[in-house]
Amino acid sequence: MVDLSVKIGSLTLKNPVMTASGTFGYGEEFADFIDLSRLGGIIVKGTTLNPRQGNPYPRMAETPSGMLNAVGLQNKGVEYFASNIYPRIKDLDTRVIVNVSGASIDDYVGVCERLQGLDKVAAIEVNISCPNVKQGGMSFGTTCDGCESVVSAVRKAWDRTMIVKLTPNVTDITEIARAAEAAGADAVSLTNTFLGMAIDVERQRPCLSTITGGLSGACIRPIAVRMVWQVANAVKVPVVGLGGIMNGRDAVEFMLAGATAVQIGTANFIDPQVTVKAVEYIEDYMKRHGITSCAELTGAMKV
Repeated sequence: MVDLSVKIGSLTLKNPVMTASGTFGYGEEFADFIDLSRLGGIIVKGTTLNPRQGNPYPRMAETPSGMLNAVGLQNKGVEYFASNIYPRIKDLDTRVIVNVSGASIDDYVGVCERLQGLDKVAAIEVNISCPNVKQGGMSFGTTCDGCESVVSAVRKAWDRTMIVKLTPNVTDITEIARAAEAAGADAVSLTNTFLGMAIDVERQRPCLSTITGGLSGACIRPIAVRMVWQVANAVKVPVVGLGGIMNGRDAVEFMLAGATAVQIGTANFIDPQVTVKAVEYIEDYMKRHGITSCAELTGAMKV
């Protein structure tokens, strides 16, 4: 028998596999494909204080071993989530985590104040890393001061587990991770997408309406693994690893590098059952290697 449970702050997950925000909707969309109760947690799509239409089309483009997106946090706002979506997903037998974003610190705080009354929201993921919005998002996550200002303000408005999602588009991600930890984060998640660009050479125009967008998929995994390893050695709070995880083997790689838990994103578009398959792979891997708990697997890379 192996113990797949992991702990992030005061939050316990039944296993280390979660879905990455923006790639799994609100969970309902995948209920016909998998048993949602087999997941450690579902991180719902980015939620803002007010409704957002997102960026103009085209806002997705396939790239070698990955994809670019510039969706721009399209959602109907936190009030719509609380009134219409939360009642439908609050009783799912898995942890429901809300990804929170904003154009200002007051926006972040406002979302969290509304979510605070929803007791089945187990945690929030504070997104200071979205590259596809003109205000807020990544602009907060590229400096220590920006990170600290958002995280400390949210900490006063939210008393449950807070994960802070970091951007890889910085010179030294460990500095930002330490700033998040010092400001009150219970965990950090990394990496969000890398800023990228693609051009349609026949039309001689950018493939995305916003010209640049967020690069995800298998192509970013080696860089994301390196960053997770660096951050895991720089902070004491748990690290949630993501970025190009396409299967269970990739998930184990992140855990060996120091991740307590993982998120699977782009791979959901390719195989809607990939998350459950990853849980099964991790369990089998632990049995094969005589590992009895996920805590033993985290950071177990031999050097």
